Amino acid sequence: MQTTETLPVTEPYVLTDYDARGVVRLTLNRPRQFNALSEEMLAALQAELDAIAANPQVRVVVIAGQGKAFCAGHDLKQMRANPSQAYYEDLFARCSHMMITIQRLPQPVIARVHGIATAAGCQLVAMCDLAVASEDATFAVSGISVGLFCSTPAVALSRNIGRKAAFEMLVTGDFIDARTAQALGLVNRVVPPAGLDAEVERLVDAIIARPAEAIALGKSLFYRQIEMGIEDAYRLAGETMACNMMEPCAQEGVDAFIEKRAPTWATSSSSHKG
Repeated sequence: MQTTETLPVTEPYVLTDYDARGVVRLTLNRPRQFNALSEEMLAALQAELDAIAANPQVRVVVIAGQGKAFCAGHDLKQMRANPSQAYYEDLFARCSHMMITIQRLPQPVIARVHGIATAAGCQLVAMCDLAVASEDATFAVSGISVGLFCSTPAVALSRNIGRKAAFEMLVTGDFIDARTAQALGLVNRVVPPAGLDAEVERLVDAIIARPAEAIALGKSLFYRQIEMGIEDAYRLAGETMACNMMEPCAQEGVDAFIEKRAPTWATSSSSHKG
């Protein structure tokens, strides 16, 4: 009797859900590995982000983690299996490119954080525009505990929280809880575990109630000006506001304010990039 071998079903590394409002949820899907950022996970996440960047219907992106954790950082087992400096440089370059892609998307990106967010997982939280955390979430840039200073996470962390707090986390590898992360500015909101999705939805609703064109312009300006001196930052901000005032959404909003009525935003999106 002949039998047919059943091939194992391969789960996608990133689960993607689009809804009718233009909200995309990307869920890291390696729960048994605490959603570690393997080569395959990075490639899958990059592909999804690139597709979102090209889709003018997307208004907001939510990044979440499957299972007990948000993201435990890079896949150390995979890294040790490839002991080559060229391999490591390529891996970190691809990870950095993915992180910068998040910042350059015209849409706001929200991290939905539960469980642990460590090393590059903490970096991922920091690179998202906004973050909502469960009270059980903990954060660390813990590479130093295995002799590896979290250099690439340091770039994102030091642009989110104060220098001394960031450096302490980097040189000790110690965990901080969600309330401390909120006080330091790493996350926006902290809620009980049962209320995490509802709180993310409140933030999503607030964003999609505003015009996409203005948000895209503003997000691009926000990150570009941070890296500039103050005079160049003000010059860019002035140019951006002048462009924004020429947008139909701003003209409608100002007219509505003058006429003491609620604005009626056109249903549209934007493809502005930083």
